[in-house]
Amino acid sequence: MEQVNRGISGLTWAAITLVVIGAVNWGFVGLFEFDVVAGLFGRLSALSRIIYVLVGIAGLYLLYAAVQLGKRARVTTMP
Repeated sequence: MEQVNRGISGLTWAAITLVVIGAVNWGFVGLFEFDVVAGLFGRLSALSRIIYVLVGIAGLYLLYAAVQLGKRARVTTMP
């Protein structure tokens, strides 16, 4: 397991965790019309807004990381 996780930073794991939380939240919104974040922390409270912003930033970071990973994969597979 240690070899599988090598190369993934703590920042990337935090971003993955936040994006999964966001995805689950959107799943609940779509299926049950229930916003878990708003239910836990209050509708548009300061803490809810911070969580939404962090999830958004994490998504953008993972988009950037995926592009970088794709570039790295293309460089290493070239003859």
